[in-house]
Amino acid sequence: MTDIHATAIVSPGAELAEDVIVGPYCVVGENVNLSAGVRLISHVVVDGHTNVGEGSVIYPFSSIGLPPQDLKYAGEPSVLEIGANNVIREHVTMNPGTEGGGMITRVGKSCLFMVASHVAHDCQLGDHVILANNAALGGHVSVGDWAILGGLSAIHQYVRIGRHAIVGGMSGVEHDVIPYGSVMGDRARLAGLNLVGLKRRGFGRDVIHDMRRAFRLLFAQEGTMTERLADVSDLFNAIEPVMDIVDFIQKESTRPICQPKGDGAN
Repeated sequence: MTDIHATAIVSPGAELAEDVIVGPYCVVGENVNLSAGVRLISHVVVDGHTNVGEGSVIYPFSSIGLPPQDLKYAGEPSVLEIGANNVIREHVTMNPGTEGGGMITRVGKSCLFMVASHVAHDCQLGDHVILANNAALGGHVSVGDWAILGGLSAIHQYVRIGRHAIVGGMSGVEHDVIPYGSVMGDRARLAGLNLVGLKRRGFGRDVIHDMRRAFRLLFAQEGTMTERLADVSDLFNAIEPVMDIVDFIQKESTRPICQPKGDGAN
């Protein structure tokens, strides 16, 4: 049975699965859908056109689905879609999309959002993403599966963070981060591959060795980036993670690719 605390306020229009738990002093809005097993611990606000996936847990003082922090937002009925089995800790904020960004913010499944992290309007997050304490995403940011954003990191609007990438704590990320990359710094620079993450995710030694060779070739001083991409594609076309990086770089983007410090690549 649905368990709604006597102090909670749940709009009559909200849709709650039978085993949802709504704790003390929570507020659930008119257009909210809480799927099976969702738990709002206490003092949580979920509003707007927001769908929360099965088994997700939202901790006190989180603000989920309220209007975007975008001056262009004009009240359009945009959506926040949160997948299954997410853990959303205290003081987290997530905003729905806007007309200028496709009308939807998406969060994948099995993600962890630590205290006071922020997901802005029109962001697109994959599965198993981790945002550490106070990590903040600007609008229209995309984050691939298994990416990790360190505490107090800030991601510029429209930046792409590739799958399995890691962003160091207190980093300001203005440029796209390649899949499997590791970036850090006040204005983040590419520090190499996320080798620890690759080993944890079960990538074999031979694959990692090929990825390191490809990385050195991609970000060498000689030639243009276009020439180096062609060379890497010829040499490593059978190595899927390497081609993930190549495809990521070749995709159209409004932001340049994050480069190693002092790299002269173009």
